[in-house]
Amino acid sequence: MSADPDKRPDEGSEPEPGQDAGQDRPAGANPGAGGVDPALADEIEAAFDGVDLGSAAQGGAAPAGGNGAEDAGTDVEAPSELEQARAQAAQAADDLARARADLYNLQQEYQGFVRRSRESAAGHREAGQASVVETLIPVLDEIELARQHGDLTGTFATTAHKLEQILADKFGLVRFGEVGEVFDPKLHEALMATESTEVTEPSVALVLQPGYKLGERVVRAARVQVANPA
Repeated sequence: MSADPDKRPDEGSEPEPGQDAGQDRPAGANPGAGGVDPALADEIEAAFDGVDLGSAAQGGAAPAGGNGAEDAGTDVEAPSELEQARAQAAQAADDLARARADLYNLQQEYQGFVRRSRESAAGHREAGQASVVETLIPVLDEIELARQHGDLTGTFATTAHKLEQILADKFGLVRFGEVGEVFDPKLHEALMATESTEVTEPSVALVLQPGYKLGERVVRAARVQVANPA
């Protein structure tokens, strides 16, 4: 039986051997379920050949994760740095207060030292002057005796006057002890005593040796005879 040239094979019939299954498909058609051309699929696979998609995905995600950790670390460290700064400020304030207290104590000690040094220097100066005057008191007694007996004349009188003037002007030496003064045990030394109706309280009746003072310091008390009320 000859084949009818106008008759088309059934759609579900198998292709004859040797016949290409793609001859009757339009260009670009894909026999697969997705409708992708095998040639195009091969080109896509060739383009991505050698690319590690897993590493690329991890590399892309790493910066985001890294920035987040860094930001989190910054947020955690910020309060710690603030607390450290506050602690350092408190320590600095405490050190400053201690330094001021030490400086104040040092200034007080220095002022006390200066005051004691001045007082000590003044005391040493007065003691030195008193020592000089005490050494010259016997000479002054001889001058006074010569004056009382009328022997203080000539050059001796001039020299004696200059000595007494220098001691009075330079050292502040003051002579005291006069008849009629009220007896003061701080200023007078009673060597003799009598009774008298002319006095109402113990008084100096006779000056045996005058007394001498340097400022408020008694170098020697006046040696006197005391008259007590009868």
